[in-house]
Order: sequence, then C-alpha cells, then structure tokens
Amino acid sequence: MTRDIGSIMHFSKGKAIETRTIKGLTVSLLASGFGTEVIHHALKKDSKWALGPDEGWQALEVVFILKGELIWHQAGKEVRVRAGETLSMQPILQDAFFSAKVDTEFLYVTSEPVFHHYSQAVQEMMNLAVTVEEKDGYTADHCERIKDLSMMIGTEMKLNSQEMYELNLGSFLHDVGKVKIPHSILNKPAKLTDEEYSTMKLHTVYGAEMLEETGLPNLVSAAYIVKHHHERFNGSGYPYGLKGDEIPIAAAIVAFVDSYDAMTTERVYSKARPKEQVLEELQQEKGILYHPDVVDAFLSIANKK
Repeated sequence: MTRDIGSIMHFSKGKAIETRTIKGLTVSLLASGFGTEVIHHALKKDSKWALGPDEGWQALEVVFILKGELIWHQAGKEVRVRAGETLSMQPILQDAFFSAKVDTEFLYVTSEPVFHHYSQAVQEMMNLAVTVEEKDGYTADHCERIKDLSMMIGTEMKLNSQEMYELNLGSFLHDVGKVKIPHSILNKPAKLTDEEYSTMKLHTVYGAEMLEETGLPNLVSAAYIVKHHHERFNGSGYPYGLKGDEIPIAAAIVAFVDSYDAMTTERVYSKARPKEQVLEELQQEKGILYHPDVVDAFLSIANKK
C-alpha cells in the first residue's frame, strides 16, 4: 500500500514562513504545524538569547547548534555548546541565558508554539526607546551601550539566568517612559522647575506601566528595572525612595551605568567628561548613591581592560 504524501509534504527553497529581526538576532520560522515549530536563529557576536518556562509549560525543546557556539551562563560558570551539539529539555524548569562570542546559528525546535514571543511589540518597544533617547539628546546607540555595560556588570557579579534575562531587556528599555513626558520638559535647556522635575520623574512609572500593559511575559518581568533605575542606595532616589538592598540588584546596575554613560557622553546640552574623572567621582559615591557591589564590579571590569 502506498500513501499519497503530496498534500502534506512541502518544499520551500530559501524562504521562511516569517522572519523577525531584533538587535543582534534574526529568527526565521521554518516550519509550523500541530503545535510544533522549527525556528532558525542567527545570533550576532556578543548578542544574547534566553530561554525560560511559562506557567503550565510542558513542551519538549531542542536546540541544535549549526555554526559557532553558545555560551550558557550558569550562576558563575560558563558552559560552551558548540556546533554539532544539542541541548534538550522537557520541560525547561528554569531560565537559561546564552551569549554568542562569535556569529552563531542554531535550530530551535519546540512542541509548543513560541514564535509569537518574538513579537512585533517587542521590536516596536525597542525602536521607541531609541527614538526617545535621541530626542533626549543622546546618540542612537545609547540604549545599546547601557545594555552592554549592564550585562558586563551582571556577568561579573554572577547574576543568575533569570536576572540576566531581565537585565538584558530592562536596561535597553530603561527610559522608554520618557515618551509620555512633554517635549517642553524633556528638551528644556535650562534647569527644570520643581513641578517640571516632578513630572520628569514619572517616566520611571510610565515606562514600567508600558511594559506591563503589553502582557508579554518577557517585558512584564523586566518592568521593575524600568521602574526602579533611579533609586539610590541612600534612599535619595525615586519613585519610591528605596534604599540599600531594597533596590533590586538589576535596577541598581542600570542606575550606575546610566549615570556613568550620561557623564561620559557628548550630548546636545552637556559635554562629555574624562572617564578617569567620572570613575573617581562615581567611586566616591560608592555606598551613598550607588550599590557598593555594583561599583566594585564595574571597577574590576575597567581594570581588566
């Protein structure tokens, strides 16, 4: 007995069902059916990728490295997954965070659909964050710099996979709430009045609300970083005046990095300052404005370069 497979067999040369591109990552849905998806990932050098469970998640997931290698970060140690090697989980029980030291390609196969997580909403949110920073006098790569420095500190501090995953998104989107701040305040060349400054401080809450309103788990989980990245170690920050270890460590990292970048970056209304001078000033604020462990981790990185 022969079976007619013409109706279920498809050949598509060089064409994906759908492709999404987010900074440093291109994902292409190659096949989808009966809940199963095959997704090709092209991850640029120094870019990151994360994998984690959702509530009720029971899928079989397989990652097969085609080219390059992934670095799997596990609370202080690194596991290298090279071309030809496979990772499989059923189900995944905890977040796994990966980075690429070289351009890397891999297939990701899952028995439950996930391609919707590479949502247009995430890409639009990132584009919005860049636009906001440009209007605030920064260059277009400000968000990327904040993310890269934050991730370096997070790695130095041996944050777990979940914290690194949240830090990756929250650092990039830290100021997205400024889109709701009036242009007259955001770009005022003179000192803000007390009333204007009170309005400006709301960007942290606005940004967190924007992420939460998407309903996307990856954005919702990073909202606390956006909300708390202007808190200060001595309690003098906003929006809630948290102090010490009340401040989530990922938010404390972004708080420090954001200050460092603002001081060392040439902007429309402020000159860049020498990095040595900025480092000295920030070190003096260790344990006052900035978490001492974050300052020590950054200085450790700086001394290695």
